[in-house]
Amino acid sequence: MNDNWGDRARFGIFVVGNEAVPEAEWWAMAPAGVSIHAARVTARAPWARWDSERRDVILESDLERGAAQFAAMRVSAAVVAHFSSSIIGGAGWDEAIISRLSQTLGRATHITTNAIDCVRALHECKAKRPFLVLPPWFDQAFAERAVAYMNDRGFEVSGHLIHAPDEKWLGVAPGDLYGKFMHLEQRVDTLSRQIVEACPPAADAVFIAGTGFRCVAILDSLERALNRPVVASNQASLWNCLRQAGCQPSISGYGQLLRGD
Repeated sequence: MNDNWGDRARFGIFVVGNEAVPEAEWWAMAPAGVSIHAARVTARAPWARWDSERRDVILESDLERGAAQFAAMRVSAAVVAHFSSSIIGGAGWDEAIISRLSQTLGRATHITTNAIDCVRALHECKAKRPFLVLPPWFDQAFAERAVAYMNDRGFEVSGHLIHAPDEKWLGVAPGDLYGKFMHLEQRVDTLSRQIVEACPPAADAVFIAGTGFRCVAILDSLERALNRPVVASNQASLWNCLRQAGCQPSISGYGQLLRGD
């Protein structure tokens, strides 16, 4: 019987400590022969702090411990699966944390960040004007920073949507949703309807950002409804890790990016 052994590749993902979505979505999409392993990080964003001269970053202890464990596991690739850290870290942060992690993980492991993976995935889909979709625990100020981050990387974000959760959560501030466990009660049907209704005509792709944002179950149906490619955070990181490990992505059910269209 299948035991999920990673005889083709082993991937390590650094994930938010109290999230259930990243591992669930990676395992749902992963092809046979690929195993997924998580290191949980409880630190606030960004997960690596700039030094006083902004020349290097200092890893949070959870990240250091996870990197040492991944090194001992000889993972094929490791992902800093936290889009928010890249936004808050700013220019050069992704490259700086990759450089620091490489000191522990070594050259044999491909190291990346979710933000880098998403940018590469959007380019793979030839997207120039993506519609940015963000989870409900992001506020408007953070949404504007995310839009600026994407525009600084060569895109012209055509609009953005902060997903509105069910009526149960009305009146709860974005920053309080995690504390009240909304992240464990996400509904993809509500999300799908909001994306279809809000996607602007100028958008040439949809980008659903956030590794804790449950969405991969609706990627195919969204692409059919909108006739546009849809990129999601966990999907993009799995795609990039497969490429770096020499595993040609050819996975049905989770968008054209993983099908290899």
